[in-house]
Amino acid sequence: MTGQLDYSLQIYTVSQLTEHISGLFETDATLQDVWLQGEISNSKLASSGHFYFTLKDQTAQMGCVMWRNQVSKLARVPEDGEEAIAHGRAAIYAAQGRYQLYVDWMRLVGEGELFLQREQLVAKLEGEGLFAQERKRQLPAFPRRIGVVTSPVGAAVHDILHILEQRYPVAQIIIAPTLVQGEEAPPQIAAAIDTLGSLADVDVIIVARGGGSAEELWAFNDERVARAVFASRVPVVSGVGHETDWTICDLVADVRAPTPTAAAQLAVPDQQVLRATIVQWQEAVQQAWERALSDRRLQVEQAEELLHRLSPRATLDRRRQDLDGLSQRMQMLQRHRLALRGQGLAGMTSRLHALSPQGVLDRGYALVSRRDNGLVVAHRAEATPGDAIDIRVSDGSFGATVE
Repeated sequence: MTGQLDYSLQIYTVSQLTEHISGLFETDATLQDVWLQGEISNSKLASSGHFYFTLKDQTAQMGCVMWRNQVSKLARVPEDGEEAIAHGRAAIYAAQGRYQLYVDWMRLVGEGELFLQREQLVAKLEGEGLFAQERKRQLPAFPRRIGVVTSPVGAAVHDILHILEQRYPVAQIIIAPTLVQGEEAPPQIAAAIDTLGSLADVDVIIVARGGGSAEELWAFNDERVARAVFASRVPVVSGVGHETDWTICDLVADVRAPTPTAAAQLAVPDQQVLRATIVQWQEAVQQAWERALSDRRLQVEQAEELLHRLSPRATLDRRRQDLDGLSQRMQMLQRHRLALRGQGLAGMTSRLHALSPQGVLDRGYALVSRRDNGLVVAHRAEATPGDAIDIRVSDGSFGATVE
């Protein structure tokens, strides 16, 4: 090798070479489906829930990481010095330039074939979609009838009934008694779930068992139970064992509770909370009504004030006064006119009287008329001697004969 740089060579950056090696890992079928056995060391459960550890034998070791969602499926977190079998895929961790195993399943050596069978069943059912989150159903807010699948003599049933009576006594409880451990338990549990699910008025089902060893809880890892929970017409709450226990029933159920007591709490609302909520609603409604009434009252007052300002009453009062004044003036004018007319009429009457025949008679004249035909004698020639005549004066009349 000389001190001269050969520019014909392919020179990689660290990132490029790491990416190339990563590609080799990803295209190698063996490295993507690895089963690895070794002793656990340098184990650490991070605050994020991820589990970091090393698997080693006498001559080699490999770093491993198990993500939180996979760790949650373990019965317990393994400790340093324990022998384990892990499954996962090998890949390059570019940030540190080393390869490690990304573990998706692990069991401790010596746990037995039951645990292996469970993991195989978990993989099968997960592949069929029985654990899919999108099929999980919401629990009813106010269940009327609650089915309970559990042992009729265990502590779990008493805890469940106590919680349901305390929190939500209006619900009707239907207990489907069954064995909860042993070989005969799985078909009974599955049949109880099917029976409760077939009842039209059951709103939710609680499947529960108190704490116990892994073997005592094993009935809830049975495929028949898992499929019965999956096929249930109504939502299922699984409360099996203690908080650290988990079963396949928990994975299939719509809601997983850490204990039977917690399952009962999740299945129903708390009457104390409901009462407090109702009181809050009542207060809110009362306040809303009071605000609404206050707003309406203010609007009415404003409308009254506006109507008062726009009211024609004052105008009408003024018009009434004006009308009264006009009426009085018209009456006075009418009386004045009548008086004038009366005076004129009196003058005309006096003049008419002076010009009337009666007036003439009153002045000393007489009206002469022929008696035979009533004609007025205006000329002497109209009367001959011997004619009978009537003479009318101012105060009467008398007869006479013409001579």
